[in-house]
Amino acid sequence: MSLFRDDGVVLRTQKLGEADRIITLLTRQHGRVRAVARGVRRTKSKFGARLEPFSHVDVQFFSRGEELVGRHLALCTQVETITPYGSRIVDDYGRYTAATAMLETAERFTENEGEPAVQQYLLLIGALRTLATGEHDAPLVLDAFLLRSLSVNGYAPSFGDCAKCGIPGPNRFFSVQTGGALCPDCRVPGSVVPSPETLVLLGALLSGDWETADATEARHAREGSGLVAAYVQWHLERGLRSLRYVDR
Repeated sequence: MSLFRDDGVVLRTQKLGEADRIITLLTRQHGRVRAVARGVRRTKSKFGARLEPFSHVDVQFFSRGEELVGRHLALCTQVETITPYGSRIVDDYGRYTAATAMLETAERFTENEGEPAVQQYLLLIGALRTLATGEHDAPLVLDAFLLRSLSVNGYAPSFGDCAKCGIPGPNRFFSVQTGGALCPDCRVPGSVVPSPETLVLLGALLSGDWETADATEARHAREGSGLVAAYVQWHLERGLRSLRYVDR
C-alpha cells in the first residue's frame, strides 16, 4: 500500500454508489489514472467541486499496490485546485464543446492506464489554457490540439511535401489514408482537392503559426476542420462522439 501525488486534468467522472464518483484523470507522471473519490456527491464534500471535467488539480492518491492498473482503483484522498479552467469554459458553448472534444481525444490516445504520456498531458494543459483565455477561435484551438495529438502519437500528417514520395510542396491533392498531401504522380483513389489556403492553415496549426491561422477566412477554417475530423477518425478507427456537437 502506498501514497503518491501527481497533478492532472480531470477528463471524465462517473457516478459510483450513492455518493461516490470514479474520476478519470490525465496526469503528468502516471498517464491516465482512474480513481475513486469518496463522498464527493454529498453537498458537504470538501473537494467535490474541484473534481469536475476541465479542472487542473494536484491530487494525492492512495493505492493498494505499486501498479495503477488492476482490480482495485486508487483512492483520491486530497485534492487542490491548480487552475479551474472549467469556470472560463462552461459558460461559452463554442469553448465548452471544443474542450469536451479535447478531453475525449486525450482519453482515447492514453488507453493504457498508468503509462506516462507527458507530451499528451502538456498538449492538453496548453490547449485548455489557450481556450480559456479566448485569444484564438475555439475551433482553431481544437484543430491545432487534434493535429498535435496525432503528431505526438506518431500520426503526423503532411500538408506540404508529398506524403508518399516526399517531393516538396505545395501539393494539391490530399488523402487521409495515405498520410496527407500528395503530388499528382502519387495521387490515390478517393483523394480530395482542398483549397491551397486550407492546407496552409492546417500546416500553420500544426506548427503553431497563430498569425497565419488567425488571418484565415472562415470558409477555409471549416474545410480544414472537416479534413482534421476525417484524419482523426481514420487513425482512432472510430470517430470522436463529441465532435458532432462542436460549434464550427
